[in-house]
Amino acid sequence: MPAFKRPAPTRAELLASIDRTLRDVIAKDLRVLFCGINPGLYSAATGHHFARPGNRFWPTLHAAGFTPRTLHPSEERELLSLGYGITNVVRRTTATAAELDDDEIRDGGRRLVAKVKRWRPRVLAILGVGAYRTAFGRPRATIGRQAETVGDTVLWVLPNPSGLNANYQRPELARLFREVREFSDDHHG
Repeated sequence: MPAFKRPAPTRAELLASIDRTLRDVIAKDLRVLFCGINPGLYSAATGHHFARPGNRFWPTLHAAGFTPRTLHPSEERELLSLGYGITNVVRRTTATAAELDDDEIRDGGRRLVAKVKRWRPRVLAILGVGAYRTAFGRPRATIGRQAETVGDTVLWVLPNPSGLNANYQRPELARLFREVREFSDDHHG
């Protein structure tokens, strides 16, 4: 297990992270490819997805049974051996997703569809209903499994696990994520 004593990024490091990109955690035929909206500055500064303290992604993965323990963001590549990965609708980092315009999100959606066709995950789990609505042109989409697919890949919309998303508390987030895990377990292989 890596040492987690790295100090938090400084303000200068965060500001220097604007418009950077993060490497996808991806492989062929994953059970679930989790898709964030775009990386935040904290994630770019540390080089790891969902790295900001207070983001509920890693604890939710564990609570939903995806991981045997709560992984630290620096352990993100361990997801691959479990059959899971991470990507984003938009690659560039911003302080908040509100800095992205609809055209950028739609462009990201087109790139995401191409990526899904290439890597063929069983489920693409988009973390944020607003991002899904814009990227896929589905203005009335709701949380849950979607009727459309990308090839054989099932599309599933989950709440954004950001600590800023107060609409979903930890138990409900875990329940919704668990539905995806159970589906991917039942339909794997």
